[in-house]
Amino acid sequence: MLTLIGLLTIFCLVVMLLSGRMSPVLPLIVVPLLGALCAGFGAEEISGFFTDGVGKVVSIATMFIFAITFFGVLQDTGLFRPIIGFLVKLTRGNVIAVAVATAIIGMLAHLDGAGATTFLLTIPALLPLYKQLRMSPYLMLMLLATGAGILNMVPWAGPLGRSAAVTGLDVTELWRPLLAIQGTGVVLLVVLAAFLGWREQRRIAATGGTLVDDGSEEHIGAPGQISDEERALERPGRMWVNFGLFMLVLVALFTGVLPAGYVFMIGLSLALLINYPNGKMQMQRIAAHSSAALGMGMIILAAGSMLGILSGTGMLTSIAQDLVKVLPAGMVGQLHIILGVFGFPMEFLLNTDAYYFGLLPVVMEVVENHGVAAPSVVYALMIGNIIGTFISPFSPALWLALGLARLEMGKHIRYSFWWMWGFSLALFATAWAIGLF
Repeated sequence: MLTLIGLLTIFCLVVMLLSGRMSPVLPLIVVPLLGALCAGFGAEEISGFFTDGVGKVVSIATMFIFAITFFGVLQDTGLFRPIIGFLVKLTRGNVIAVAVATAIIGMLAHLDGAGATTFLLTIPALLPLYKQLRMSPYLMLMLLATGAGILNMVPWAGPLGRSAAVTGLDVTELWRPLLAIQGTGVVLLVVLAAFLGWREQRRIAATGGTLVDDGSEEHIGAPGQISDEERALERPGRMWVNFGLFMLVLVALFTGVLPAGYVFMIGLSLALLINYPNGKMQMQRIAAHSSAALGMGMIILAAGSMLGILSGTGMLTSIAQDLVKVLPAGMVGQLHIILGVFGFPMEFLLNTDAYYFGLLPVVMEVVENHGVAAPSVVYALMIGNIIGTFISPFSPALWLALGLARLEMGKHIRYSFWWMWGFSLALFATAWAIGLF
């Protein structure tokens, strides 16, 4: 009976998360509560489950709130805009160079872990150049999406934060082994971009397209127009100070000298003092990014309550025990590997919340008795899935990108699917070879 209630709870949770008709916070809170009540647990027991679950994710929620605000403030100062503008201008007229620069720009723009910011910053700058050179804008979107997927493994992005919430592990500890995968991904993407740029150059030549710069400065590599309000927030004279602060925060995260949440608290305080010393303006900058920061923090806390209830009631353990009975013996201990291989196409079935909050806890319970550690499960499922983040119809940021570039979802999927899945499998094979799972 507990298995049945647990499966129904997870099924209802996943369906509601997939529907997109309400905030993820609501099903994460309400559905497990109803499941626990149906299983016969009382208010006192549920209170204990809640306290245990939320207690495991408070530090993660804190990190997200301050990390998103910190990177938002750095974006306000215009720290990354000159770098992107320089790369765009540097590559004008050379199709292969434009493709490679697109991949690099996509990764740089996604340093804040926010997909919407990535596309807002890059597509207006790159699209005129792609049109002038008659390059396919779907190539641009694929390279940006793949680069964003690689950088989406940073601690302050959604997938690793959700994984840390599910496992209770420290987010920076989970991230350190992924640096090798991210480095490999950067190299592989640059190589892939060069190859696809060469292929695009041949296609343009075969179809009579021109690669000649027509000298129209306003159409070549001009970064997207920004409003007067955004320009007033820029601090070009403090760019190197802001860059030093940015690098200092990354080093502190990598070394673990302080907890990640505290690192971002200090970083945000310094960023505000350096760039916006006026108290009123500091509150305006915090308020400007509070929606995204608090929204993610609330999701993490709600997920903590969900996992506390699912674990405390014994639902996950019961599901795992019964699942082991029906799976072939040789498959049980490798379930995370099997699902990781198909993690990319699973983006079309499960959104990010359903994948990490619905699937990951069950898989962890199934393979735990076969000696598979929680980090191995996280790495297998994440690396197999994360490149597909911005090809999935469940990604709001992708719809924004399609709107900015005036492209179609179906054509993007047809153009990018096999290249991105192949890239995902290459990263997965690399992680397997170096022993991450």
